[in-house]
Amino acid sequence: MEKFTIEELGLMCVFDTSSRNKLIEDLREALPDTDDPDMAELMRGVVDRLEVMTDAEFDALGLVEPDYDYDEETEG
Repeated sequence: MEKFTIEELGLMCVFDTSSRNKLIEDLREALPDTDDPDMAELMRGVVDRLEVMTDAEFDALGLVEPDYDYDEETEG
């Protein structure tokens, strides 16, 4: 399996990484609203690579879902 770049991993972590299929779905939904051609190309490339990998390979990436409930004020 070809490794993802830092940029690709960062992009994936902005979306729902709970499953490979959910991530693909979220990236596809966001594509039409992406005005930056370079970002759109990056997103399409990530989707293409996610589609051919197995769920086990995806799980091995160890992506962490973003904590949208994080409250900096309570962190000390």
